[in-house]
Amino acid sequence: MLTRIERDMIGDLAIPEDALYGIHAARARENFPDQTTFHLEWFKSLGLVKKACYQTAEAYEHAMAEKYGKSEGASLRDHQFIHLIHAASEVAEGEHFDAFIVPAFSGGAGTSINMNINEIIANVALLNMGEKPGSYHVVDPIEHANIFQSTNDVVPTALKLAVMFLLHDLEKAINAVRFSVEQLEVTHQNDLRIGYTQMQEAVPTSFGKLFSTYSEALSRDWWRVSKCAERIKMVNLGGGAMGTGISIPRYFIMEVVGHLQRLTGLPVARSENLADVTSNLDSYVEIHATIKAHAVNLEKMVSDIRLLSSDITSTEFPVPGHALRATRHGSLSIPQRQAGSSIMPGKVNPVIPEFVISAAHRIYSNDQLISSLCGQGCLELNAYLPAIGHALLESLKLLIACNKTVQKNLMEGLRVFPEQSKDLLYRSPAITTALLPLLGYHKASELAKFMKINGTDIFEANSQLKFVSEEKLQMMLLPENLLKLGYTSADLE
Repeated sequence: MLTRIERDMIGDLAIPEDALYGIHAARARENFPDQTTFHLEWFKSLGLVKKACYQTAEAYEHAMAEKYGKSEGASLRDHQFIHLIHAASEVAEGEHFDAFIVPAFSGGAGTSINMNINEIIANVALLNMGEKPGSYHVVDPIEHANIFQSTNDVVPTALKLAVMFLLHDLEKAINAVRFSVEQLEVTHQNDLRIGYTQMQEAVPTSFGKLFSTYSEALSRDWWRVSKCAERIKMVNLGGGAMGTGISIPRYFIMEVVGHLQRLTGLPVARSENLADVTSNLDSYVEIHATIKAHAVNLEKMVSDIRLLSSDITSTEFPVPGHALRATRHGSLSIPQRQAGSSIMPGKVNPVIPEFVISAAHRIYSNDQLISSLCGQGCLELNAYLPAIGHALLESLKLLIACNKTVQKNLMEGLRVFPEQSKDLLYRSPAITTALLPLLGYHKASELAKFMKINGTDIFEANSQLKFVSEEKLQMMLLPENLLKLGYTSADLE
């Protein structure tokens, strides 16, 4: 393999001749032998940030040349800017990702991330100029690709862009699930079912009521997620190493975020306190807590659906010597998506709920990681941004995936069997709760006991005990009466 020799303050290192990465990325790969892949979304956002920096630096050079005949400090010729901007655009499109060799978990507060991007951009620019990779006397990864920048403002700004883009996708995904759930709510508004507390039959309710609880939770989730971009819109781009702007032109500091806004269409804004945004990462803790709440709601919803659609059979022995009575709660079914066993024929598992539950618990663990590492920030900087960013982006992508598969592979095709569910309700002692206002607790208990012992529905039990007229009972047990919010004196007449 042909190589080129690159040098840094530590010494020389052989790099593959045509590699778009350089010595800094190669040392990082050696120092951090992790196989976890860096997020493509963060990589692409780094390209956008770099492009905004080059556009701003170019405008600064032109302004200085017009005013003084030359710029103050390091300068680049126009053709260098053209190729740097073009190379950054390619990175922003996701090109050359295979040349990004720094793993997701690294030390150094993201310096390896920034340098790998700088090396890619410099070498792509060199190729576009007809030069060989590594010809850093023409375009240098630090002097040119990193002009007026620091790892400590570029990398976190790019992370916030990636988060904002994914938040937008998450909003859309939540809304799609919410729409599906709302359709189920309307369709099954008056379809009766047994309600459960502590996994025991409790009182009559409806599938519409059940789906309405999911719809309300998803509405809250959407609203909270829609506010997250506001919580992280402040960036420290232009602030340099610690947010003080040292060694960076004031023109660049004041203008670079405006260029980034125009490039991305995102509501990013320059913080009034760049040092604060550089030092404190509590905004990541805040937004991850928000998306964690959504994970909680998703887990609750799919867990309920998994239970209601399960093959679990409850059994009772009514009285000694009587036949076993089995009640199967098959009033709801979910789509069959894949074979469930390599040895048990015909078995189909609830794989979508299981995927969502697994993902939710990964998100809970990410929440702990983000909270603890954000607290590990020391003085002017937090060295753990790579791990924090990776966990945050992973959680967002998992939630987007969860919502997409819930909407497509669970809610679409979910079936309710109203008649079977109503029959189960009328055979459940839980139905007697509806008669409390008319019969009182003790008579209703006697009715429930009769139903349990004899395995009858409420109509047969009442015909034997004669607590209320058949006409009155039929009226009280209509869906519109069972589902009313409370009762009035007129209901008892």
